[in-house]
Amino acid sequence: MEKSFYDFTAKSLQGKELSMRNFEGKMVLLVNTASKCGLTPQYKGLEELYQKYKEDGLIILGFPCNQFGNQEPGDAKTISEGCLINYGVSFPMFEKVEVNGENAHPLYQYLKKELKGFLGGSIKWNFTKFLMDRDGKAIKRFAPTTKPEKIGKFLEKLLK
Repeated sequence: MEKSFYDFTAKSLQGKELSMRNFEGKMVLLVNTASKCGLTPQYKGLEELYQKYKEDGLIILGFPCNQFGNQEPGDAKTISEGCLINYGVSFPMFEKVEVNGENAHPLYQYLKKELKGFLGGSIKWNFTKFLMDRDGKAIKRFAPTTKPEKIGKFLEKLLK
């Protein structure tokens, strides 16, 4: 049987295995993040997006990744502190994953199959965003440079 988004699990930054089933009925925005990237300030915009729409059913999931220019070299503690101290991130963050290649996290293998980007099935850079609807269906892929505010306009139509 074809796997669904809800069949996947990932480890939180605290090392706890979390099922995507925990997010059933929510709009889920998954983002591969990095703390030393030119796009890192997007953390602030993502947190604002989360605060603005979480009551309407949005959840953002951050997946640190060190595959693009070694821009996420830290361990879980460093990543966690950086997100919290620098950007006040309160949405769930996960352990560092690979998003491309043969060791790509199964969840990212699934996302890339569901929503191919300009480079076919691979992810171009940090802060690529995947939006899942309330039924766990992949509905939109946003480029790394797409600012969270722009995604907010798109979300407003879907969340109401």
